[in-house]
Amino acid sequence: MSVMHSPAVSPALVGRNLPSVPFRGSGTREFEIERSSSPWGQPRPPMRRAVSDYTGDDALKARNEDILKASIAASITSKARPFAISGRIPVDPAILNLFFRTKSGITHSLDFPIDVDYDTPPALDVLIAACRPHPQVEEDAESDSLFYPTNLPLTTSFELANHPILEAVRNTLFPTLPAGHYLQGVRDKLEIVPNGAGMAGQVLPADSRVATVVVTLPVRFRGGALIVSSPEGGEERFQARSGKNGHMEWVAYMSDSTTEVESVQKGCRITISYAVHLKTFGPAGVSPDPLITPSEYFLDQLAPVFNMMRGRTIAFYLTGDYSVNPADVLAESLVPYLKGGDSILYHAVKLYKLSPELRWTAGGYIWPVDRVVECGRNVPVRRPVTGVYGPVPYIEGDEQITIQHRIEQSGAIPLADAEIVLVADKDMTGNISKERVPLVSEGSLSKLVVNILLVVYVP
Repeated sequence: MSVMHSPAVSPALVGRNLPSVPFRGSGTREFEIERSSSPWGQPRPPMRRAVSDYTGDDALKARNEDILKASIAASITSKARPFAISGRIPVDPAILNLFFRTKSGITHSLDFPIDVDYDTPPALDVLIAACRPHPQVEEDAESDSLFYPTNLPLTTSFELANHPILEAVRNTLFPTLPAGHYLQGVRDKLEIVPNGAGMAGQVLPADSRVATVVVTLPVRFRGGALIVSSPEGGEERFQARSGKNGHMEWVAYMSDSTTEVESVQKGCRITISYAVHLKTFGPAGVSPDPLITPSEYFLDQLAPVFNMMRGRTIAFYLTGDYSVNPADVLAESLVPYLKGGDSILYHAVKLYKLSPELRWTAGGYIWPVDRVVECGRNVPVRRPVTGVYGPVPYIEGDEQITIQHRIEQSGAIPLADAEIVLVADKDMTGNISKERVPLVSEGSLSKLVVNILLVVYVP
């Protein structure tokens, strides 16, 4: 197998967004086949109900088929865009404490678990007395739920960051969140729904949250189910168990969803909500907020390069290993995945208020920032050869000429024609990362080695 060596190499990493496929009840498409390592494969799990169970007259069969189709469509829709999830936190309620301060300046401590039908702690009465009623969204709405004023100090021994709740929220509600982004939970408010009260739907928060997490504190109650409604009309109902069996329950839902709490039949429902915000580190996002800052030493080494290259477009080779196929992704899409020295270099260039971009390069050619590496068809290239008796007919070109023609056909241009000055150390060749593009050359499957350049114009 022949390999064409490129002058340098670079990193990259990013996946290609797959188009969503709508559910179809009929139609034709190609089969997707995966070979199992076992000759017998995995046994098929039994169905909860066989189709043959739906028997009876024709009207009953038709009705059952309609119910089945509607259930399938609803299941696929719910799976395609979940808007609410719930779970349990394995925490001993006995180690949980709530501290709050009233307007009088006195600090109180509330211990858990609590059963108001058995014994009501005095601190709970003080907490309820310090709360305010929720505003009524509608005039005829009946809601006696309370919330603790946000201007009064409140803290708890429970820390959301000590449990993988936000990771579960990310994996379920934000599965396509790219690297370089993370979720941050900020305590929002404490809410109380006493016995016989409920909570009507409230106005959607006006902050920049993307989701809300509600943790139910271990206070015994009955009823008080949380109903979450999505803008599309979906509805989820979560019935809390008020901290039984050494667990605390939580519910997370998207910021555009509305909630209400059914009437509490017994006890008292106390919850703490957290606003979930989307943050980013590194150069990713519309408003990047990097967690790292290049050192003064590195900036001092980079300053002379920019000073002496004013008015030119320069390029640096990247050195990380990103394991992507340049034929599938743009080099620029690797920005959120930069690591090591590549990330430091990118941040340093941004600190100089410049606009860096990542581009593919191979064999002295460079692709536009909005193009992937396309090697095209393996078309033989003929070139003239001059002999002793003058020009001779065209003969088949060698492999390098053929690949060069295919690269030019894909939109790549020589670095010299692009007027890009390559900033590289001759001793760093072994440290340049390499990405590879499969191609057919001379009847065999080969790989074209492609590098990544960080290109920036220095005004």
